[in-house]
Amino acid sequence: MLLEYVDKAMSKAEYEMLEDGTYMGRIAPCSGIIAFGKTLYECQNELKSVLEGWLIVKIRHGDPLPVIERIDLNKGIPTLKGVAYE
Repeated sequence: MLLEYVDKAMSKAEYEMLEDGTYMGRIAPCSGIIAFGKTLYECQNELKSVLEGWLIVKIRHGDPLPVIERIDLNKGIPTLKGVAYE
């Protein structure tokens, strides 16, 4: 389900060519997700990487995630709150 979520979120990505010819990408439903790249391909790869890292942090902290195309990761995700790390 996590991979499907990433795929659906990436399908919502919006890209823009900047004045210097580089690219900026974002995923509107996922607040704070933004990436840059020299090429559109590089930007897409970076955006996916940022999204995956964002999901790990959100899940680890038990933060709510946006529902994307009826995929709700908020149901049944175990959180690690209160777990001590060495």
